[in-house]
Amino acid sequence: MKKYTIQANTSGTRTIEVSEQNLRTIEKYALFRHLIDSNGIVDEDVLEKLRLNVRSLIASHENDSKDLLDLCIDVIYHNNMKAYGLQQLIRLYLTWLHEQPAED
Repeated sequence: MKKYTIQANTSGTRTIEVSEQNLRTIEKYALFRHLIDSNGIVDEDVLEKLRLNVRSLIASHENDSKDLLDLCIDVIYHNNMKAYGLQQLIRLYLTWLHEQPAED
């Protein structure tokens, strides 16, 4: 399984490892859909909104939410995750999504 590294701050001193499975989970639950307001700005409020959305999904999936829990532990609630890191995660996701083979 492929791993990616995103920069978590502007100076590049902090990074977060993102697995392909993390990206698949984002796609599966459409976590970035309607996340960012029309102004296109990714700030701490957007990160908090994502965290609340994911917590809500975990609460509503009584049985199997291991993929969401892994995403939380690995990425969303990572100590280095701030608005800049989320912006980089969204960029990585869009690039990754574009590289996926088209379904028949």
